[in-house]
Amino acid sequence: MKSTNRQRADAGFTLMETMIALVVLAVGVLALGAMLGDGLAYMAMSQDEYIAEQKAAEAVESVYTARDVGQTTWANINNVSAGGIFVDGPTQLCDPGLDGIEGTADDNCAIPDSIWTPGPDGKLGTADDVKIPLATFTRTILIQPVAGRADLREVTVSITYKAARFTRTYTLVTNISQYS
Repeated sequence: MKSTNRQRADAGFTLMETMIALVVLAVGVLALGAMLGDGLAYMAMSQDEYIAEQKAAEAVESVYTARDVGQTTWANINNVSAGGIFVDGPTQLCDPGLDGIEGTADDNCAIPDSIWTPGPDGKLGTADDVKIPLATFTRTILIQPVAGRADLREVTVSITYKAARFTRTYTLVTNISQYS
């Protein structure tokens, strides 16, 4: 009598192999979903980052302009704690007030700062323009003397803002001299 016990060749995956493959696939898909979410959050932050850069530059230009047109003296280009006109610590972005200088005590925070962008028609100054309030933005202007140079100061402007679940800070550092 001849034995008819032949071994069968594997015809496919077992249930266990299929389950493991599904778990590995699910982990990969979830990781891609998380990366997509973070990418979208960072993309949304790019507009806020650009606004922060521009607001920091605007504050520095305000300091330079005040010096250049003789609107304030060299002694006043300091923080209030050092006898100057620039407010210490973080402040809300608001209307620069009567003196037109950003970050001073006369800033009018009854008019919070905002940015207008063109609406669907692509033209600025029309009824469909979009107002972007800058309520989550704060500005800190720190003015320090440069060691060994009485005619030079370091100006550090930091703009802090909240974008999605992140709190970010953009810092601009420059020097200003007594001479225009």
